[in-house]
Amino acid sequence: MNNRYEFGEIEKKWRDAWEKNPINVEDDKKPKFYCLDMFPYPSGTGLHVGHWRGYVLSDVVSRYKVLQGYQVLHPMGWDAFGLPAENFAIKNNMHPRIATANNITNVKRQLHEISAIYDWDKEVDTTDPGYYKWTQWIFVQMFKKGLAYEKEMPLNWCPSCKCVLANEEAAGGTCERCGSTVTKRNLRQWMLKITAYADRLLEDLQKLDWSEKVKKMQSDWIGRSYGAEIEFKVSGSDKNIAVYTTRPDTLFGCTFMVLAPEYKGIDDFIAPGYEETVKKYCFDASTKSSVDRMTDKEKTGVFTGTYCVNPVNGKEIPVWVADYVLADYGTGAVMCVPAHDERDFEFATKFELPIIQVILPEGEEEKPLAEAYVGDGVIINSGDWNGMKAFEAKKKVPHLMEEKGIGKKTVNYKLRDWVFSRQRYWGEPIPIIHCEHCGAVPVPEDQLPVLLPEVESYKPTDTGESPLAHIDEWVNTTCPVCGKPAKRETNTMPQWAGSSWYFLRYVDNHNDKELASMDALKKWAPVDLYVGGIEHAVLHLLYARFYTKFLYDIGAVPFEEPFQKLFNQGMITKNGGKMSKSLGNVVSPDELVEKYGCDSLRMYELFVGPPEMDCDWDDSGIDGVFRFLNKIWKMVYTYKDAPVQASKEEEFVCNKMIADITSRLEALTMNTIVSGFMESSNKFNEIAKKQGGLSKETLETVVTMLAPFAPHISEELWRELGHEGTVFDAGWPVVDERKLVQDTIEIAIQIGGKLRGTMEISADADKEAVLAQAKETLGCRLDGKEIVKEIYVPGRIVNLIVK
Repeated sequence: MNNRYEFGEIEKKWRDAWEKNPINVEDDKKPKFYCLDMFPYPSGTGLHVGHWRGYVLSDVVSRYKVLQGYQVLHPMGWDAFGLPAENFAIKNNMHPRIATANNITNVKRQLHEISAIYDWDKEVDTTDPGYYKWTQWIFVQMFKKGLAYEKEMPLNWCPSCKCVLANEEAAGGTCERCGSTVTKRNLRQWMLKITAYADRLLEDLQKLDWSEKVKKMQSDWIGRSYGAEIEFKVSGSDKNIAVYTTRPDTLFGCTFMVLAPEYKGIDDFIAPGYEETVKKYCFDASTKSSVDRMTDKEKTGVFTGTYCVNPVNGKEIPVWVADYVLADYGTGAVMCVPAHDERDFEFATKFELPIIQVILPEGEEEKPLAEAYVGDGVIINSGDWNGMKAFEAKKKVPHLMEEKGIGKKTVNYKLRDWVFSRQRYWGEPIPIIHCEHCGAVPVPEDQLPVLLPEVESYKPTDTGESPLAHIDEWVNTTCPVCGKPAKRETNTMPQWAGSSWYFLRYVDNHNDKELASMDALKKWAPVDLYVGGIEHAVLHLLYARFYTKFLYDIGAVPFEEPFQKLFNQGMITKNGGKMSKSLGNVVSPDELVEKYGCDSLRMYELFVGPPEMDCDWDDSGIDGVFRFLNKIWKMVYTYKDAPVQASKEEEFVCNKMIADITSRLEALTMNTIVSGFMESSNKFNEIAKKQGGLSKETLETVVTMLAPFAPHISEELWRELGHEGTVFDAGWPVVDERKLVQDTIEIAIQIGGKLRGTMEISADADKEAVLAQAKETLGCRLDGKEIVKEIYVPGRIVNLIVK
């Protein structure tokens, strides 16, 4: 054994060895563990040290589970369709298929540098026809069940990327990809009726081992609320305006109505002479994102010239249009109670509209409001409701409205159906055929996949149509129902389509008869640990849960939730900002691996801070980890042949290390594990100096426990300790509780709060004995001093206060 830690030679040696003889093999006699990373889209810039963080964490857990005796599924694949890949291809004037293949090759090379035990025979690629056949099959099943439908609607439109954007992609009114100002455009879209699963998506969150933060994010996005739907009669008309409110108890305080600019049928509520003003306002609102409209501090609006009648007091109230109301929440119309809603108060104050208080804090007298009162209290100025407690009225009033026929109890959701089409080339073709006689017809299942055709021009069009619309030989087909001429759907699916079910395909990725066999699904799924960034906490996870529940309902999968445990790692930044090639702050792992080795970088990725927290990258810290691995190398090299029996102190330190590292690993507090290894190694070296070495059993335990974190050096040291097989066959060490009981313990001695030394005491020594021993140990340090106070913290410290 070389007394120098030659990491380059060692890591190549063991990477080659694992390639020939994988440490993770299927064995149905063992329990299963399915560990999954959120699969990446193959970026042209490749991986940086921030990407390594999650991949190293999941690999540590996978190797730990192998040591515990599990058969582990740890697959990897590519989320390769969609806007990022297509924009990269356009920017580099390269066909998306070629650009994607090149990027996959590069990222896969970088992933090999991590030495993760990925099951590459399970690899999936969302652009593979053998994969997207089943993405299309799922869509067909949803169409047949009435969950996929067409609708024309105003959507966020990026004039540069020439595609529809989700609200989250248009935050701040600009495209997150290119920075262009986002506008609104009415387009025909395919929708998925995710709202049909709103209650199940919300209630089943309680079954999951996820952080409360993520559960709340999903719960808030679904946004279930209980309230009432109330009809307001339009003055001088036979029309009504329905509103949804969670505060029906405040109805007497409603002094005006506001419609969203996109309110369906808004033209029916614009009085003569007001058309030009209202329509201009609605157009201007269409150029702003929903996020901007909700966060704008300055309230804007226009009067329609129309009035409606408050159904509880018969008073006429004006109908306005304002962009702080959104068409896709409730009915798109809001009854405004400015005394008890902050936004309504701001609006009423600006436009000098009446403000009537209907809830009064208990024990107070009514007085003019300087701001909206949003707390609880007693109902006032509300006829027969006066004197009721507001929180009680909130429940009772919907029943009273139903009795009078002016409203009804209802449940509402913020969740909206999923816009499921893109006017782009690089995506899964939607398997629908449009026939003048039969309408929209699904492509027969035996004709799937509908292949994405090769095209000369794959760039987006100015018309809002997909480039596929201009390929006549592909578009023109026959109706599978009546046989007459028909046309293919030319929109493609969003990137979310392939990523909403990929975790199912991994378990049976070569199956051409079904998306995955029931036997394979029962063997491996659902996922036991899912690792990925917090930025996917809402949409991706919500869509994947929706897909899984739907597939469960049609009998395609045997479970309702895809991910039992979720861990979101924090982002690694550089100089306080997200790593980006355009900012010039990307830190490549390649140079660090060359200088320090893969094992050092793996451990440093875990050491930089709590894995769930964001942290700023600093290369200098890796030196400490590299020195630690050199110490471990030297320790094994020095003592591997020492004829030493483990002392009680050595056994205690060893078993405490097993207990601490195991509990921290189960809790995924990875940064404390690395520091725990460092503390233990220092103690082992101190013990070795006192007793002339360490036992072979202790060295084997250290090497085995280090293996998930630094696998290359651990394999080499395991071999040097006399073993022929892999360290991953050794089994994870189990703590011996009896050896955690100490006969003696070391405590600190202080004088006046300043450390003056340490001493060993009997573990069961009483206070008097400990204080006497401390005074004897301090000896001359106490000469000429009077002890005025004696402090003893059992098992930790003695502090003598003197004068």
